[in-house]
Amino acid sequence: MIDVSAIAAVFSVYAAGVVIPGPNFVAVVHKAVSGTRSDTAALVAGIVAVNLFWATCAILGIGMVFAVFPWLAVGVRLAGAAYLIWFGVRLIASSGGNDAAVPSSLKAPKFRAAFLQGVATNIANPKSIAFYAAVFSSAAPSHVSAETFLAMLATVGLTATCWYGAVAFFLSQAAIAGAYRHAKTWIDRICGGVIVGLGIRQLIR
Repeated sequence: MIDVSAIAAVFSVYAAGVVIPGPNFVAVVHKAVSGTRSDTAALVAGIVAVNLFWATCAILGIGMVFAVFPWLAVGVRLAGAAYLIWFGVRLIASSGGNDAAVPSSLKAPKFRAAFLQGVATNIANPKSIAFYAAVFSSAAPSHVSAETFLAMLATVGLTATCWYGAVAFFLSQAAIAGAYRHAKTWIDRICGGVIVGLGIRQLIR
């Protein structure tokens, strides 16, 4: 039997957390305005997949693991921060390129690369790790039935897909993508700077 109150608790906590801008949001925004819709969908799929992974770990007790092994939490945080800084610097360094001038219809599809980028961005996202280890794990009840467990995961997956999918769909409109092509250099630098800033903030916390 599904515990409706557990589902409601998971939804309220996760919905509030997922809409707060972070590395995932920035990655989706950049891919939506610079890539094809299919590539953006692949990126979102990678982010959602990792959200399901972290939600599963949280329900099974990842918070307790980090509490017992605090060095593990620190290691994950530092590794994630290093990835964000690398990703942001790479984005800034390539901001002067002219690949955006090529029409999206002529670009080769990069579904696998976009999916793996979504996975890497989210699995190395300190915000996601901290959220699931602390906030989500405390809100999600343990020792639930298999049906409730699957329903909680479905809630996370559906909420993440709807939110990031809506962002991707809106920003991938032709007019917005066209505006991006005219301001590619500065948009890439801003997005890269934001991601680097998020990584640095994690290093000095």
